[in-house]
Amino acid sequence: MKLRACSSALVTAALTLAATAVASPAGATDQPPFLNRLNTVSTVASTVPGNGDVNPYGTFTIQESTGDLHRVNVLISNFNNAANLQGLGTTLVQITPGGTRTTFATIDPNNLPGPCPGGVGLTTALTVLPGGWVVVGSLPTADGTSATARAGCLLVLDKHGTVRETIAGDGINGPWDMTAVSDGPRSDLFVTNVLNGTVAGGGAEVDQGTVLRITLCTDGDQPPARVATTVIGSGFAQRTDPAALVVGPTGVGLGHDGTLFVADTVLSRITAIPRALTRDDSAGTGRVVTAGGGLNGPLGMAITPGGDILTVNGGDGNIVETTERGRQVATKPINNEGTPPGAGALFGLALNQARDAVYFVNDADNALDILH
Repeated sequence: MKLRACSSALVTAALTLAATAVASPAGATDQPPFLNRLNTVSTVASTVPGNGDVNPYGTFTIQESTGDLHRVNVLISNFNNAANLQGLGTTLVQITPGGTRTTFATIDPNNLPGPCPGGVGLTTALTVLPGGWVVVGSLPTADGTSATARAGCLLVLDKHGTVRETIAGDGINGPWDMTAVSDGPRSDLFVTNVLNGTVAGGGAEVDQGTVLRITLCTDGDQPPARVATTVIGSGFAQRTDPAALVVGPTGVGLGHDGTLFVADTVLSRITAIPRALTRDDSAGTGRVVTAGGGLNGPLGMAITPGGDILTVNGGDGNIVETTERGRQVATKPINNEGTPPGAGALFGLALNQARDAVYFVNDADNALDILH
């Protein structure tokens, strides 16, 4: 595949600026836990669009208004179709803080501008880049089962919800979650992948999950072009699962010093990949920050203004706050639906625009909730 490229000088400058943008004094302070001030869970709105898609996964708070994207609203991707088959959801919805829902995009898997092996099944990997470019992961299936899961791609939509580009291959294999940092024309996506040998493993643990840093360059009104892909994490545990389709490295969040934190879901731990913006090799699974304790299949992740790590559990209905040094400082139940209570209900989360509350999707009743 031939890729358009920024000039080497532009790439180097942008990388330096991006690294500077996330740098701040090492944040391990004795500040009160972020979660201590949040005590109420409220439902914002249903995430189900007109076509009936369910199982909301990706959650992203829009930072700037452009096109059909509106600042402070929350963008959400749906993983299941109306028949509740996993890996067949095709919609992105936008929800206002007041609870008004609109459909931002309905993606036709038969009318894509490029390859996306297997079709469309929208995952937790969701971000909005400068200029209103929406990037969302696809891990598609043919019938809702892991046996038919395919590699998928990243779909790039413009600010009006039209798919303009697909990014596939070169390590993209079941893109499951994502975070991003941008500076000028350059954006770096940090993408977890969960299908390397997983389907062939037939439910057994396969330690081949990866984290990719995918560098994009935007040129005017053209969709951002991939200029580099680097494996910065590898060897993460992953397996297929009848209820969750696949379990593997999920939430990712970039710390103040450029460290990438990864929710290692299978092993119920958080690991850290140092120099995520600049390294040119794999750190393996990285340094273990914390394991066990309140963590119970951690999935979605967000970083607080003070640098603490928020994760939600797939095994129960709790949200957990961990410091960069690995101390679990708060655990709160935010969902008690299902059996056992909260299990399988939580996935994506994002801080609100003011960064003083937490949006999260509730897969048990297909809703966007807020902890405030």
